Amino acid sequence: MFGRFMNQYYYGKSGKGDFRKEDMPETRMQLFRDTLRTRLSGLCRLSLLYSLVFLPAIVVLLLGTYNLLNRVNVIYSAQQGTLQEYVDAVQKQKNGENAEQVIVSKEEQDAIAQIDVQSLMDSILYSTLLWLMPCIAITGPFTAGISYVTRNWARDEHAFIWTDFKDAVKENWRQSLVVSIITGILPLAAYVGWKFYGDMASGQMLMMIPQVLVILVAVLWALSVTYMHPLIVSYELKLKDILRNAFLLGIARLPMSVGIRLLHCVPAAILFAVVWFFGLDPLLGSLILAAYYMIIGFGLSRFITASYTNAVFDRFINSRIEGAKVNQGLKDPETDDESDDDDDDSGEPQRVTE
Repeated sequence: MFGRFMNQYYYGKSGKGDFRKEDMPETRMQLFRDTLRTRLSGLCRLSLLYSLVFLPAIVVLLLGTYNLLNRVNVIYSAQQGTLQEYVDAVQKQKNGENAEQVIVSKEEQDAIAQIDVQSLMDSILYSTLLWLMPCIAITGPFTAGISYVTRNWARDEHAFIWTDFKDAVKENWRQSLVVSIITGILPLAAYVGWKFYGDMASGQMLMMIPQVLVILVAVLWALSVTYMHPLIVSYELKLKDILRNAFLLGIARLPMSVGIRLLHCVPAAILFAVVWFFGLDPLLGSLILAAYYMIIGFGLSRFITASYTNAVFDRFINSRIEGAKVNQGLKDPETDDESDDDDDDSGEPQRVTE
C-alpha cells in the first residue's frame, strides 16, 4: 500500500489526456497558464524533493539570521540601558516563569554597549557566506535534475518527477557541479572584494574602479546563471560554450534577465515588507519564507525560469539549428491551415458549433 502511494505521489496518475490540437495554446502566456495549472501539484512534490538538498543552506541562513538578530538586540538593549530586562524576558521565554535570573553587571552592560554593530554584522555575514559555500556547491547536479523536469513540463511534454530527475542528475552532474561551485564561491568573493577595495577607496578614489568591477562580475554571473542549467540539460555543449552562451544571452536579454531575477525575489520582498511595516518577528518571517520555498517556491521558481528560457532558446538557438523543434507546446498555424484545407476538399459539411 505504501509503495503504491509513493509511486502515485512521484509518478502521477495515469489516464490524464493531453491537449487536443484545436485546444493547444497559441501564445507563450497561454502555454504558461495552462501548464502551470496542470502541473501545480507536481511542482509541490518537486519542491519537496529539491528542498532536501537545499536544507543545509536553509539551516545556515536561519542560524545566521537568528545569530544576527539576537546579538543586535543585545547590543541595542545595552545601549538603551535595558539589557537586564531583555535577558529576563529571554530566560522566561526559554524556561518559563520559574527561570533562574541571570544578573548582568554594570561593567558587562557597558562593555556590550561599546561593541560596533557594523563590525558585528560584517563578521556574521562573512561566516554565513563561508558556510553557504559548500551548501550551495552541492546543489548543482540536483538543479540540473529539476531544470530538466520543469523544462519538459513548460513545453507540455511528459516527465516523471523521480526517474527523469534522477537521470538528468546522472547525465549532467559534472558541468552543473562546476556551475554551482562557482555560484557558491562568488557571493563570498564579491563581499570580500567589495570590503577590501572599499577600504582602499577611502584613501584612494581610483580603487573604486576594481570595487565596482567586483560587483559587476557578480551581477553578470547572477544574470547568466539563469540560462546555465537549462542550457546544460537541453544541449550537448562543452562547459566553456555553456558559460559563453549564458553570458551572451544574459547581456542580449538584459532587461528580461534582470526582470526574471527580480521576479524570484518577490516572495522575500513581500515578507520583508510585512516584517518592516507590520512588526512580524523577523525569525518567524524567515521560517515562513523557508516553508514557502520548500512547499512550492523552488518548483515554481524553476518552472518560471524554464518557461522563459524555452522561449529564449527557440528564438536565439533552436531557430538556427537545422531540424530543431521550435514552439513546442504551442499550436502550429500551418498545421491548422492544412487541416482546414483538407476539410474543405473532403466535400463533407463542416461542423458548426452553436
